[in-house]
Amino acid sequence: MDRLRGWPATLSEGPVGLRPLRLRDVRVWRDTRVRNADWLRPWEPSNPETPLFRTGLGPYISMVGTLRREARQGLALPWVVTYEGRFVGQLTVGAIVWGSARSAQVGYWIDARHAGRGIIPTALAMAVDHCFFTTGLHRLEANIRPENHASRRVVEKLGFREEGIRRRQLHINGAWRDHICYAITVEDVPGGLLKQWRRVRQAASHGGSSHEEV
Repeated sequence: MDRLRGWPATLSEGPVGLRPLRLRDVRVWRDTRVRNADWLRPWEPSNPETPLFRTGLGPYISMVGTLRREARQGLALPWVVTYEGRFVGQLTVGAIVWGSARSAQVGYWIDARHAGRGIIPTALAMAVDHCFFTTGLHRLEANIRPENHASRRVVEKLGFREEGIRRRQLHINGAWRDHICYAITVEDVPGGLLKQWRRVRQAASHGGSSHEEV
């Protein structure tokens, strides 16, 4: 597939938005990542193409160019996460496989200043629905370090299944780290994941839940 159906796409749910990553996002992307280096370091792959600490714009421009090229080739959906119109993080659906698999992997991060507001679960629910019902994917995976309880709560709240440990899957923060594989398929959300998430949030607000959301 040379081009993704429904891409580029801009999505919104209340104050939470998803829009394609743009070259002019480079400076705010770089500044946010550098400011959040300590917050992100334990969970980020040790990958020179996704720099955490560099202050020059060159590596970031290269990263944005790579993601945009993969989007044109039907291999990724690189979104910026916004809150009330402001850049607060990133959500990328990548490693897309077509043919008989129609699967992909999803990753996300958020500025620590905006964590705990339910932004990422809402963004992920929108992304899942878009991938399943517009792009035509069948299965999405999220691979998360066992110690990353906040990120695990995101997918667990949304109904992703835990499917086991992937031993030493990625090199992160100086060592090869185990990850838990979570997955969801289109059959799991016949009415759409965002609709399910709305019901969960409504029930939590009525019940006075105090669990923090990423």
